[in-house]
Amino acid sequence: MDPAATLRPLIEQAWADAACAATATARAGVERAIALLDAGEIRVAEKIAGEWVVNGWVQMAILLYFRWQEARPSEAGPLRFRDKLPVKQDLATRRVRVVPPGTARYGSFLEPDVVLMPGFVNIGAYVGAGTMIDTWATVGSGAQIGRGVHLSGGVGIGGVLEPPQAMPVIVEDGAFIGSRCVLVEGVRVGAHAALGAGCVVTASTPIVDVRGATPVVSRGEIPAGVVALPGSWPRRFPAGEFLLPCVLLVRERSASTDRRTRLNEVLREFPLPDAADPEGRLA
Repeated sequence: MDPAATLRPLIEQAWADAACAATATARAGVERAIALLDAGEIRVAEKIAGEWVVNGWVQMAILLYFRWQEARPSEAGPLRFRDKLPVKQDLATRRVRVVPPGTARYGSFLEPDVVLMPGFVNIGAYVGAGTMIDTWATVGSGAQIGRGVHLSGGVGIGGVLEPPQAMPVIVEDGAFIGSRCVLVEGVRVGAHAALGAGCVVTASTPIVDVRGATPVVSRGEIPAGVVALPGSWPRRFPAGEFLLPCVLLVRERSASTDRRTRLNEVLREFPLPDAADPEGRLA
């Protein structure tokens, strides 16, 4: 049976009614939902008939779960922690590699052959097979990362759980996100897009297509298969005109870009002469 058929009405009622939320039935339902999240059987958001759809009831379940959990001490060798959630326990079974002190919290899901360097994956996040999460990269609550993605060093993927039905950040299959990029507020990066180091994309950031004779401005989504670089865009204020950050769509992704962005894949086996530098920059 579809978990949503039984769990969704229970969790939505618990979210709306404090008396219902206090029942053992509601708590058991929330705990079941988080276990299904951890196993990858339900998701915060999923693509249905070509469109991304948010499962708000899953976000509600996560928030209710946090409300009820108490912080508990734990340790890893000499390191000491105190948190409301444990880390994932089934990494070997799922063929996931985590390099110390990389952390994937319970309630996140990593498909086989994900490599998590010393970065962080939060509850509700979904990471597709073969993706590299490089050093100090973070994947926020509910973010959806596709297969074969490279999140370079220091990338910040924002999380969102509330209000329920808020769209999380989505990075689709094969995308390359350069070092120190920041993606927040439900922005979407299309399949096989490549973002140069330092791009900051929010829901209001101008995304300026400069591939034609005149600039075309959009917001919220980097199209599939393009190369994007950080830039500046003029905006007039009462005190004068100033330059604000934007993202420039400069060209289609090419074979040379693919070679630069293959670094994480190839270095798992052997060195690659003339490859892109490990900082995730695009020439």
